[in-house]
Amino acid sequence: MENNFKSIALIGKYNSASVGNDVQRLAEFLAERGHQVWTTLHTADNCQIRSIKTAPLVDLASRMDLAIVLGGDGTMLNVARVLANHPVPMIGVNLGRLGFLADVSLDTMLPTLDEMLAGQYVAEDRIMLECHIERRGELFDTAYAFNDAVVSKGNTGRLIEFEVYIDDKFVYSQRADGLVLATPTGSTAYALSAGGPIMHPTLEAFVLTPVCAHTLSARPIAVNSRSEIEINLIHADDARAHFDGQRHQGMLVGDRLVVRRAKNTIRLLHPADHNYYDTLREKLHWGEKL
Repeated sequence: MENNFKSIALIGKYNSASVGNDVQRLAEFLAERGHQVWTTLHTADNCQIRSIKTAPLVDLASRMDLAIVLGGDGTMLNVARVLANHPVPMIGVNLGRLGFLADVSLDTMLPTLDEMLAGQYVAEDRIMLECHIERRGELFDTAYAFNDAVVSKGNTGRLIEFEVYIDDKFVYSQRADGLVLATPTGSTAYALSAGGPIMHPTLEAFVLTPVCAHTLSARPIAVNSRSEIEINLIHADDARAHFDGQRHQGMLVGDRLVVRRAKNTIRLLHPADHNYYDTLREKLHWGEKL
C-alpha cells in the first residue's frame, strides 16, 4: 500500500502528564521518517512539550492524514467524536486497561507503527451514532457517540419510565434503570455488562439493551443501523442521557432522544496481524481456569 500519511497528529491521554516522554519519542521517530508531526494544544500543555507544532484538536481534524492516539479506549472515544465529520483514520497505542480500540502495544510501538506507516495494516470502518434531544418540540442538544447513547436514572436512584419507537413504530414502554443503545463497537462496553450480545465491529446494526428492567420479559433487540430510534421519557424524578459515558445531558419528562446512524464512519487502523477474536479471548479471559 502507498503511504499517504504525510501529516500526523499525536494525541495524548487526557489530563495525563506521564505520556509526555512517549509522545516526544514517537514525534522524533516520525519526523526522522519525513512525516510532518503535530500534537494538540492540550497534550502539549499537559506534557510540557515545546518542540512539536501544536493546534487545537478541532483545527487539526481538517489538516491531518492520520491521528495516533496514545491512551486507552476512553481517549479513543473522545477523539472519535471530534473526528466524526472528518475522514481522518485513527491508530490507538494502548496505555489503558482493556484496549479494544487502542490495540498497538506501547512496548512495540515504534516497530509496529513503522510497519503500519509503510502500508502493512488492516483498515476497519465503524459506524457512529448521531443523537438529538428534543424538548417541547424543539432541538435542545446534539451529540455523537462511538460506543453508545444511554438514557438512565439520575441521582435519586429511582426507576424511569420510557417508550421506544423504531422507525416511527411503537416497540414497548418500560420501567427500568435505563436503556443502552449501542453500536457494534459499544457492544463490548456498557451494553455487554447489561446482558447484551457481542456484535462484530463491522456489522451494520444497533443493539438496544435494557438496564435492570422491571419485567422479566425485557430482552436486548438488534436492529438495522439504518433504523431511527426514538426514546420518549414518560416519567422520571431524575434522568440523564449519556454519550460514550463522557458527555452528559439532563433530561426532563417529555424529552425525546432521537438516535440515528451518523453520516460518516470512523476508520481504525490495526496492525497487520490483528484478529478481533484474539482480542475477545484476551480481554474477556476466555478459556482461563476460574
